[in-house]
Amino acid sequence: MHKPRLVLVIALTGGLAACSETSTLQVSDGTGPSPRLPEPNKTLIPTVNIAPAIGWPNGAKPTAAAGTQVAAFAENLDHPRWLYVLPNGDVLVAETNAPPKPDDGKGVRGWVMKKAMGRAGAGVPSPNRITLLRDKDHDGIAETRTVFLENLNSPFGMTLVGNDLYVADTDRLLRFHYQDGATTIKSPPIKVVDLPGGTLNHHWTKNVIASKDGSKLYVTVGSNSNVAENGMDQEEGRAAIWEVDRATGKHRIFASGLRNPNGMAWEPRSGALWTAVNERDEIGSDLVPDYITSVKDGGFYGWPYSYYGQHVDIRVEPQNPDLVAKAIAPDYAVGPHTASLGLTFAEGNRLPAQFKEGVFIGQHGSWNRKPHSGYKVIFVPFSAGKPNGSPVDVLTGFLNDEEKAMGRPVGVVIDQQGDLLVADDVGNKVWRVSIAK
Repeated sequence: MHKPRLVLVIALTGGLAACSETSTLQVSDGTGPSPRLPEPNKTLIPTVNIAPAIGWPNGAKPTAAAGTQVAAFAENLDHPRWLYVLPNGDVLVAETNAPPKPDDGKGVRGWVMKKAMGRAGAGVPSPNRITLLRDKDHDGIAETRTVFLENLNSPFGMTLVGNDLYVADTDRLLRFHYQDGATTIKSPPIKVVDLPGGTLNHHWTKNVIASKDGSKLYVTVGSNSNVAENGMDQEEGRAAIWEVDRATGKHRIFASGLRNPNGMAWEPRSGALWTAVNERDEIGSDLVPDYITSVKDGGFYGWPYSYYGQHVDIRVEPQNPDLVAKAIAPDYAVGPHTASLGLTFAEGNRLPAQFKEGVFIGQHGSWNRKPHSGYKVIFVPFSAGKPNGSPVDVLTGFLNDEEKAMGRPVGVVIDQQGDLLVADDVGNKVWRVSIAK
């Protein structure tokens, strides 16, 4: 084995003293409207601290916030990552994982990333389907399960406008005809627009939501690298949110400089678009905090040239000071390396009063921070359309006493009854959080 690979194998198993970089701050220091941003700590070997995926032991479940309870809404799924609630209360779950992307696994770094993601539970083949879950008797458990759509290509986001169901595959936005109450769709899709994909396709998840009037669709497209190390020519149309005209498929970049946006939702009071974004890696356990932010039309949010506004990332060459000068600082940090993916506003929920106004966030959890961060669902309280206060833990306990991952929360959504549903792609469950009885 070549020496660099041997070094990184040892790093993966946690036995290398040179890879002992650890956090000097608390996750809470990297949280809120003004997070602490220490000096970058770029080490010879990137920090690798995997929480091995083991799944839930029989009878085990996360710990719910005071005044709430948690139970499985659906079990024995296959890598469920994203959720969407149809108007009749049916729940769609995207069972999905990364597509083949051979050019993203080249070299020693690519090899290490493959090993890391496999150990974290992300190395399984993609089921490439959307499953429909129905709780007809409203007892909190889905008694009906059908294959709603299959033979997709790493599907993720879903949204319904009238009878048009839109699904964001990893490389294209698709439209299907949906009829209320249908438990499966067999008709072929119509392509709305191609999305950046290909054999590199580093951040593969694409999400989609519709404007309030249904005329526009908004699609997230993550970057093709950590900090443009593959060249900016590989980033065309990426690290951005697209605005797509629903009637014509024509698109434009709505906002850019967003390294890996995932969850999107409309804030109920202001009507502003908000998103959850994964920030960059490999400059220490305390940098850079992931964040949630309102998104301005035409706004630039720094990637790859700067982070958290105008903090320049010296690793990026060539620099672009003109763009850095325009970089908008995010509204609210949600902790470094928490992998905050899911985002849904509290509107319509029936949980205790402390959860009435704000946003729920699914934090998939870190693989590159010591100690771990994320691996929970949090709630950020809002007032007058803006974050107001410290996060509240909604679901915790996804790591066991040995720091192994029994589950990893991803998508979050409020169901028709006002309960919070959480997709758990390592536990292969959808959890339901409701008010305690």
